[in-house]
Amino acid sequence: MEQLDLFQEKNTHQELIKIDNGEYLYFPNFFNKNESDFYLKKLLDVIDWKQEEMNMYGRNVKFPRLTSWYGDNDKPYSFSGITLNPNNWIKELIDIKTQIEPKCNIKFNSVLLNLYRDGNDSISWHTDAEKELGQNPIIASVNFGATRKFQLRHKNTKEKIEINLKHGSLLIMRGELQHFWQHQVPKTKLKVNKRINLTFRQIK
Repeated sequence: MEQLDLFQEKNTHQELIKIDNGEYLYFPNFFNKNESDFYLKKLLDVIDWKQEEMNMYGRNVKFPRLTSWYGDNDKPYSFSGITLNPNNWIKELIDIKTQIEPKCNIKFNSVLLNLYRDGNDSISWHTDAEKELGQNPIIASVNFGATRKFQLRHKNTKEKIEINLKHGSLLIMRGELQHFWQHQVPKTKLKVNKRINLTFRQIK
């Protein structure tokens, strides 16, 4: 069975970007290629992926991506009119969580996974500022698979920032960012492979 050395030295090259009403840290190669390939394949196989639906203008609309929610068993999460009850932690998610927590200075108790199957899958403008996340939440975004554009947009000034989130990258959003900036992963006409995004959170 394939094993990963979780104690090897991590690539900690990072950029700390301070912006109006927030800041973020970006580690473009936090996980090396072998780790990233392993986690992509494993998570595609073992995660309990679901096609969730939300009600829009009186009709049910399927999310343009697959999702799954894992975490401590008393930490449900509500967004877009739905409530997700957590699946039990699996070893791979705990391993990833353990590796990123020292860079985030926080212990996470839950993670939302999104599977973007191709360029038609996306997530529209939103914030991760639900009341369960508390004031100024720290959100850690881990990415495996195809590179996709991640866009930030300030609610008031409409300033936009674009980051290409690549295979094995870690993005940490913190400070006031979730209260003042929306973010999205837009559709693309480019031919792209599957991408898994994991956003680790602390539910209060």
